[in-house]
Amino acid sequence: MSSLKLFYTKSGVTEVTSRLAEAEADVQGLVEGAMETMLGVRFLASEYSTGPVHGGRIDSLGLDENGAPVIVEYKRSTDPGVLSQGLFYVAWLMDHRTEFQVLVRERLGVTAAAQVLWSAPRLICIAGDFTRYDLHALREHRRSIDLVRYRLFGEHHIALETVASVAGQAKAAPRTRRRGTDTQVPARQESGAMAELAAAVDEVLLGLGEDVSKVRRKQYDAYQRLRNFACVTARQDKLLVYLKAAPAAVDLVSGFTRDVTGLGHHGTGDLEVQLHSERDVERALDLFRLSYASVA
Repeated sequence: MSSLKLFYTKSGVTEVTSRLAEAEADVQGLVEGAMETMLGVRFLASEYSTGPVHGGRIDSLGLDENGAPVIVEYKRSTDPGVLSQGLFYVAWLMDHRTEFQVLVRERLGVTAAAQVLWSAPRLICIAGDFTRYDLHALREHRRSIDLVRYRLFGEHHIALETVASVAGQAKAAPRTRRRGTDTQVPARQESGAMAELAAAVDEVLLGLGEDVSKVRRKQYDAYQRLRNFACVTARQDKLLVYLKAAPAAVDLVSGFTRDVTGLGHHGTGDLEVQLHSERDVERALDLFRLSYASVA
């Protein structure tokens, strides 16, 4: 059970007690109403029917920041069937790619539909709590899965806490191995100093926590917890890292950090960090940690 405590500090200190929702649909409605803010996932559909043969309804369908399809399943409290149910729907999704892409095209447009990242489908389970069997089963699967515990506080607050995550097959591969054969994400070729710098950045970002996963797209590499916290793209003489850290909270240094709010770039994040050497990686460590913490 979550040990998170919330206190109201105006006119003294009073604990705001946590509670579970009255019904599963209440949690679903809150998350679907602000899915991009809470999960970094663009909402596509609610209670999506898998047809008369399969006979199910997917609680929520979405598309994450990197274009990966996302299934979200909700449970009011603890339910030992949430993980197996979610994986059942992921298997259906992978067998119905065209149907999903039609949905994306209708809701988000042709470009988004053409760029769906089928190599990294995700399952997010949101529940009051999870059993130790869920946590063990999580480690046995090759899919990208997040177990997220929720709590309601007072009338207007919801807390989401990632209990455990697995990154899927892509993360399990050795870091020195050439990655993937997905035609949408061909391996980029870096050489010499830039290759060494990219390897150093990869090591640091993946090492920030056990819950970090890496998603490779053609234009950038995304490092995520529940949401992206860093996106790395290569130039001839440097690496650009885009972070979720707020530029206003950082002392910007010319030639090293830049506020790119509202400016177009590959990946996500409003703070750009320019890396020319491994010394720059050391300088950026606190910024990496700040961005990692911001998407907890």
